[in-house]
Amino acid sequence: MTISQPIQTTRISRYDTAALREAAALIRAGEPVAVPTETVYGLAADATDDQAVAAIYAAKGRPSFNPLIVHVADRPMAERIALFAPAALALANAFWPGPLTLVLPLRPDAGIAPRVTAGLPTIALRLPAHPAMIGLIRESGKPLAAPSANRSGGISPTRAEHVLASIGGRIRMILDAGPTSEGLESTIVAPENDRIRLLRPGSITAQMLERACNLPVVTSGPDDATASIEAPGQMASHYAPGKPLRLDALQAERDEYLIGFGLMPSHYNLSADADIREAAANLFAALHLADASAASRIAIAPIPHDGIGAAINDRLRRAAA
Repeated sequence: MTISQPIQTTRISRYDTAALREAAALIRAGEPVAVPTETVYGLAADATDDQAVAAIYAAKGRPSFNPLIVHVADRPMAERIALFAPAALALANAFWPGPLTLVLPLRPDAGIAPRVTAGLPTIALRLPAHPAMIGLIRESGKPLAAPSANRSGGISPTRAEHVLASIGGRIRMILDAGPTSEGLESTIVAPENDRIRLLRPGSITAQMLERACNLPVVTSGPDDATASIEAPGQMASHYAPGKPLRLDALQAERDEYLIGFGLMPSHYNLSADADIREAAANLFAALHLADASAASRIAIAPIPHDGIGAAINDRLRRAAA
């Protein structure tokens, strides 16, 4: 069953047992629900119901060629959906539950809705480390397709109010469990026999991946001229505020909202202590604040490229495109 008329009211419900049961009932009825993970808030729907998945694309205004990540509650659920080669098993053992998405061959009998994979023979799977998302999967009894809960191409939401500001009026319910802990979307990889292709950087870095499976990690994706989109977050322009964004700024120019890093004058500082993980957790919240400010433009200080800094700079480059 799918919704038959536009939704006029979006309600934020504090995450508890009653709210979880209500959210699961909406999922079973074919409606999407916003729910937190440890990375960002996701817009979740039954991954086995093609019309429910269509409702995700409609709420986000997401292009149909951009596939979705499917979230599972445990390894057996994942193994009923995708084929796991040794490298994939090694990565799952090392990083699940957690912010790692594996792009794997889809089982022919997986029962996943065609819209989820955007016509690809692979599926992006993640076992999240957040009780709200895990609880919703278990309560609904379904694997959940869940991109970030915002308008397509916009700033990812790390708080319930970000979701409301972006897609309020398009869904019925937002489960609110407070700010997310990671602040950046998951690392996405495609494991192969002799290498790991890194499709989207995240808090699990290339060095961590190499240590876990003893295979080289290579960057691969549509930044290459001949490549096509095979996972979320690969579009050239993405994560973007509604205002122009200037990178590597050391001071604010006229009409700019300056996002700082380290000890420097700024309107909002990602981490005065120059802690790169703190900066990652605060990045999208800072962009939301800057976008809502009176300033007509946004500037952001240089961020180191080491470790999770690679993921931060990936998001900023796409946001500024």
